Amino acid sequence: MSGIRLWNGDIGDLEVDAIVVPATPTLWMTAGAAAAIKQRGGHGIEFEAVSKGQQVPGAAVATGAGTLPCRYVIHAVSLVVDRRTSAEAIDAATRSAVRLADGMGLRVVAFPAMGSPVGGVTLEACAEIMLRAVRETLPGCSSLQDVVLALRGTHTYDTFQAELERQREPRAVPVVPGAYAGLVGVMDPQAVGPDGAGPGAGAPEPAGRDAPRPAAAPGVHDPERRA
Repeated sequence: MSGIRLWNGDIGDLEVDAIVVPATPTLWMTAGAAAAIKQRGGHGIEFEAVSKGQQVPGAAVATGAGTLPCRYVIHAVSLVVDRRTSAEAIDAATRSAVRLADGMGLRVVAFPAMGSPVGGVTLEACAEIMLRAVRETLPGCSSLQDVVLALRGTHTYDTFQAELERQREPRAVPVVPGAYAGLVGVMDPQAVGPDGAGPGAGAPEPAGRDAPRPAAAPGVHDPERRA
């Protein structure tokens, strides 16, 4: 089942196929989340990114991940002049990163909150833009199965969770222990219509404590696959 999942923690800790970092058109990783990822994964990530040349806002390129636990870093150009951003840049960069991950044959990709607060877009707007972009793009993917929103702090997590609920989540299921530790929600983008309502009448039933556990999301915490 394809879905959108929320996780409260450091994106650099996730053992997923790829993580996304907000990037400027030059792809230099000099500040913010990109600088933190470079610090953890090594300067080789930045050198490889810059070697790909200047990019336009909304583009996305992939590099290796250095010593990070993921396989790739996707640099999504959501920051423009003076590291500021816009709704259009966040939307385009999010969609480009999803399509790139799918085109690479990846199954699980993780995003941070793109462009907020340092980029000048409110957290509420960031959540609405990113979740809608992923929800509209993911059903057209042939390989990508899960998009994880790695959110630092209770306020950021709660803001994205509230936006998921506002967009009328059709499902909320428990997560298998050990897979994406800390995730609590999942969204099936194919089950939400253009008006935000799921198929069929009535509000969705919340998953209770006795709800059946889903299969572990593929592509994560699988040491044999990553060997």
